Amino acid sequence: MRHRKPLCALACTALLSTALLAATGCESSPSADDARSKAPQPSPSTTSPEDLCTSLITKWGRQIYDSGKETYGDYQSMGLSNGQYMILRDALDLARAERKRHGADAGRKLLTREARERCEERYRHGEPSGGPWV
Repeated sequence: MRHRKPLCALACTALLSTALLAATGCESSPSADDARSKAPQPSPSTTSPEDLCTSLITKWGRQIYDSGKETYGDYQSMGLSNGQYMILRDALDLARAERKRHGADAGRKLLTREARERCEERYRHGEPSGGPWV
């Protein structure tokens, strides 16, 4: 008996949606569907693990680097694994040292280069050995 209310609500929502589409003329016609199915579809693309790692680390690294803050933040809220977070911290430490020696631009370049190299190393055999969150 408990499942009747949710099922009824779901059925009412579906009927109401269909009625609204028909009333507003937004219901797709078979000819429009046929035209869409014959149109060339873009091939799906995926981002490699090393590219995703590099992108995440450079995004957060530049944000922290440019802010001048010495703290790193919570790696989970950044969407990083523990291993990616360690790359971020190491790259930031190196970039800050480089900034002191050769200026802010040199530090940014080093941050980007370190992120790329370390992410490529981390994912050279696919996923890291302890799973994606290690």
